[in-house]
Amino acid sequence: MDTAVPALAAKVYLVDAAVEVRCRLALLLCAIAGVEIAGEAEDGDAALEGILASDADIVVLDLHLATGNSLELIATLSRLHPAIVTIVLTNHIARAFRDACLAAGARFFFDKTSEFDAACRTIAGIARAPRAPAE
Repeated sequence: MDTAVPALAAKVYLVDAAVEVRCRLALLLCAIAGVEIAGEAEDGDAALEGILASDADIVVLDLHLATGNSLELIATLSRLHPAIVTIVLTNHIARAFRDACLAAGARFFFDKTSEFDAACRTIAGIARAPRAPAE
């Protein structure tokens, strides 16, 4: 008899100015067991509000937003909610961008053009990993 308790879904919030990218990523992520899309935004202010309201576990964001500053969003999330895993998925892949994102608190940094699948695999791995219960 299997007495395992099903894992809670990892809630992922998507932040990207391009609706097409958010849709593609949502489709790919929804196909992963244990992943649920918590919400989406195209700008920094709406993203922060939505992330906090949705109780997201993972945030996937681009450096280019409709308005707002991604680095400030990463730093704010890192400071206020360090348990949220922040993943940057962007076309701005210069070393300076990577270093700035990681310094602000991003846990992962992926190139949109060549590492889209790697980002999805990373999210799947996070979703499968045991998490402490919410308080």
